[in-house]
Amino acid sequence: MNETADRLYSFADISSYSFQQRVIIRVAGFALYWLIRVIGATLRFEIKGWENFSETEPLIYCFWHNRIPIATYFWRERGIVVMSSRSFDSEYIARFIQRFGYGAARGSSTRGGKAALIQMIRAVRNGKSAAFTVDGPRGPIYEAKPGAVLLAAKSKAALLPFSVSINRFWQLPSWDKIQIPKPFARVVVVIGKPIQVEDAPETHDAKHQELQQALDELRELSDRLMAATT
Repeated sequence: MNETADRLYSFADISSYSFQQRVIIRVAGFALYWLIRVIGATLRFEIKGWENFSETEPLIYCFWHNRIPIATYFWRERGIVVMSSRSFDSEYIARFIQRFGYGAARGSSTRGGKAALIQMIRAVRNGKSAAFTVDGPRGPIYEAKPGAVLLAAKSKAALLPFSVSINRFWQLPSWDKIQIPKPFARVVVVIGKPIQVEDAPETHDAKHQELQQALDELRELSDRLMAATT
C-alpha cells in the first residue's frame, strides 16, 4: 500500500481536539464499531438487485445518510473510500467505518471538501470503489447533493444507488434520524441500476436529478418490501 492510500485507511491525527473530545472520539468510534459488529451478526438480510452489482470494476455507492450504520456493515471489508469532513462528529464516524475496512478521504483545513473529493477521484482511478451519503453531512434529509455526480464524471466510475430498510431499529434525534438496527432485525437491501456519467458539465444536472429519482424510488421500494414481509 503506497503512502497516499495508507493515509486513507489510517486514523487521523486528533491532537488538535481537547482531551475530552479525543476521549469521546476514541470511545465512540470503538463502541459504535462493536455495537454494529455484534448486532450485524444477528441480522437477516434479503437482497434485491444483485445483478446490478459488479465485483470487477470500481463503483460509487450512493445512499442516504441515516442508513450509515447498516450500510457500513453490509458493504464491509471491500476497501471502499468515503468522504469525511474534518469535524468532531465526523471523526468518530470515520474511525467507526475504518474499523470495518473502509478508507476515509478527509479535506484539508483550508480546502475542505474539495481536497477530499480529489483524494476520492485518485482512489477510484486507482481501482478503489467509493461511497457517498448523498444528503450528508448536514442535510436536508433525502435531498441529493451533486458531489457523487462530479466524482463519477471525473473518475469514470458508475454511480450505484441502493437503499436499506430495517424492520426494527433505534432512531437517534439527529437531523437525519439515523437508524441503528436492533438485534435479530430483518433488513431489505435493494440495489439499483448503475448510472453512467460523462465528463460533460452540461449533462450533470440531468444526472443529478436521475440519481435523486433513483434513490427516492429505491427507498420507497425497500420500505414497501419490508412492510410486506413484516
